[in-house]
Amino acid sequence: MNPNSEILLDVIGLKKYFPARGAGSSGRNMLKAVDDLTFHIKRGETFGLVGESGCGKSTTGRSIVRLYDITNGEIHFDGHNIANMNERQLKPFRKRMQTIFQDPYSSLNPGMNVAQLISEPMEIHGIGSKQDRRDTVLELLEKVGLKAEHAQRYPHEFSGGQRQRISIARALSVRPEFILCDEPISALDVSVQAQVVNMLEDLQAEFGLTYLFIAHDLSMVRHISDRIGVMYLGKLVELAPSDELYDRPAHPYTQALLDAIPKPDPKIAQQLSSPSITGELPSLIQNFQGCNFASRCPFATEQCRQEEPQWLEISPGHFTACHLHGMI
Repeated sequence: MNPNSEILLDVIGLKKYFPARGAGSSGRNMLKAVDDLTFHIKRGETFGLVGESGCGKSTTGRSIVRLYDITNGEIHFDGHNIANMNERQLKPFRKRMQTIFQDPYSSLNPGMNVAQLISEPMEIHGIGSKQDRRDTVLELLEKVGLKAEHAQRYPHEFSGGQRQRISIARALSVRPEFILCDEPISALDVSVQAQVVNMLEDLQAEFGLTYLFIAHDLSMVRHISDRIGVMYLGKLVELAPSDELYDRPAHPYTQALLDAIPKPDPKIAQQLSSPSITGELPSLIQNFQGCNFASRCPFATEQCRQEEPQWLEISPGHFTACHLHGMI
């Protein structure tokens, strides 16, 4: 059991490898989607996870809630190691850990109406009577900005933003403690994204929820997150409180991601520009020597190419894995 009751989720040495198939693969190679991740999330906190497409963000989230069987490591949820539990053992934790997916249309059964979609998790976990579940559906619809009359409609009758609100109501139906928000706004119109994020914050305050918020939009991640982890090729390269990460990024990759955020004034953007990263993401199959980012880093030295950097705390709560952190 974890003696620190402030921590709801504690991930230790998480690895998720997939067999590599296709051209150029011997069949024995492994794609290291998540490679030795360690971090924790406090109760009531929003932990943001950012990085390029293919860096392992979503695989990390889905491994944590055990939608994937993991390769190695520990996942402590409220002091219980759920990493190797079977489905029967996991069932009580399924209710406490819910997921909001990126594409609300593909995650909602088109043959079920809204009332059925929201009440289904309650039925699976045996929560309440039929009338109780009906009352909960109407209550949740109101909380996510929909109306009682929407309960009998089907997913195709709604806009993308409304469908995501239905997904959020469904996740809340079993009163979870932790919600994986797997890029919940990236498929939505920009005008709707802020509304959904603000609603998630309001629901977090009302229900005491803990979020793992995965996204591409770094400005939106800063808005909602208490702490942020930056991933590159299956590894964390930096972790810090939200404002600290944006004001004092210590890793060249983090700096490059922040520089990629559009600036409203092109003159200011030109003044603030720093050495950019070039090239494509290396293959996740190959075994690296040294720092994974060395082949794309404008500051890389011979030490970076030969020696893997250690995970160091460079200021209170601010961690990075970079040989150059003291010089950037």
